[in-house]
Amino acid sequence: MDITRRALFVMARRPTPGATKTRLCPPLSPDKAAALYGCFLADVIDRVREAAGLADRLIPGIAFTPPDAATNFAALAPGFELVPQVGATLGERLDGVLSGALARGYGQVAAVNSDSPSLPVAYLMQAFAALDDPAVDVVLGPCDDGGYYLIGWKRPHPALVRDVTMSAADTLAQTLAVAARAGLRVALLPPWYDVDTPADLTRLAADPGLGGHTRAFLAR
Repeated sequence: MDITRRALFVMARRPTPGATKTRLCPPLSPDKAAALYGCFLADVIDRVREAAGLADRLIPGIAFTPPDAATNFAALAPGFELVPQVGATLGERLDGVLSGALARGYGQVAAVNSDSPSLPVAYLMQAFAALDDPAVDVVLGPCDDGGYYLIGWKRPHPALVRDVTMSAADTLAQTLAVAARAGLRVALLPPWYDVDTPADLTRLAADPGLGGHTRAFLAR
């Protein structure tokens, strides 16, 4: 393992009308919701690419689903490492992405969601600064909805993602409880938000840090 080599993966799905961002329908149509998610994804990819350009030995990546979407994401994110998400649940897929990267020789790895297109690049940088600290085992980026926008570690900790209910109002609290029982030391990043509901979309539209792809879509 090269302890100085890091990976940052965007957890991404192929935009599909009727299956992507369905909680935004209405006010959006299924086609528009999928197109908006495509803009979210492009903005998050831009931020991960920027972080990779600023941080030492940080490799950007896409963890994608479905498995046949590799060509789509290779075109969307040239130069990113592509890894299929494998598993029946989000927790299984996250564990596969994170622990798999460590098995391939990375010393630190984090995964970030693709639903926060205004997430500051500085928070991504802070995640790896936290992992550089020998007194930190795990880093989490809390979301306002009770989940998290980022999780990172430098040793496999499958229980943190497999033994909690994902996408719940208390996902972060459950994760912290699992970490406490395991004696893991957790660093928390500044809180942020993801976009799942019409109220979130209204908040996003007024966000001065909104990425260019999403801003252009909303302007239309």
